[in-house]
Amino acid sequence: MAQFSDEFLTISAQTEGFFKDKGSRFLAFAFPIKSENEIDTFRAELKKRFYDARHHVYAFRLGADAKTYRASDDGEPANSSGQPVLGVLRSHELTNVLIVVVRYFGGTKLGVPGLIHAYRTAAEDAISNAKIVTETVKIKLSLNFEYTKLNDVMHILKSEMIEPTEQIFEMQCELKCFVRQADFERITGRLQKVCVVQ
Repeated sequence: MAQFSDEFLTISAQTEGFFKDKGSRFLAFAFPIKSENEIDTFRAELKKRFYDARHHVYAFRLGADAKTYRASDDGEPANSSGQPVLGVLRSHELTNVLIVVVRYFGGTKLGVPGLIHAYRTAAEDAISNAKIVTETVKIKLSLNFEYTKLNDVMHILKSEMIEPTEQIFEMQCELKCFVRQADFERITGRLQKVCVVQ
């Protein structure tokens, strides 16, 4: 059985790529994303910016397991553009990434093999300009405890190298933090001995 991994590869920031063939220009844009809502936003921005382009082909993968994915040919022949772009994400094992390739038609048809090559090359160029980073799946915890337990809770967090993101210290204390999915059961087991974990 494959070992569970809570790590995945993504890109750190937006990048661009370019390819030109027989007058057609292919402008590729790669975006780091966390939800499908962002996809609509980025695509709308590019449609507005490149309103006179013939095609806005895109592909994305989402989630640590990359089980959410889609590819669109946007009017190009079936599987000539969206799938090659998706293939670039797969070959680099990237997820939480959207690639949009904007095509300005140059007057000469490239044929399906030419389109596959053009869209793949533009997408590859965008990824080659990106910084690929390893991220981990994190789960948000809310900890509730009496002030007298503060030292016990902070001792556990410090030993696990967890930085609280929010904290309220009164008679009843509340603290929020993120833990790695792979460490979730072990850390919550420790914390449950001294506080209420939600």
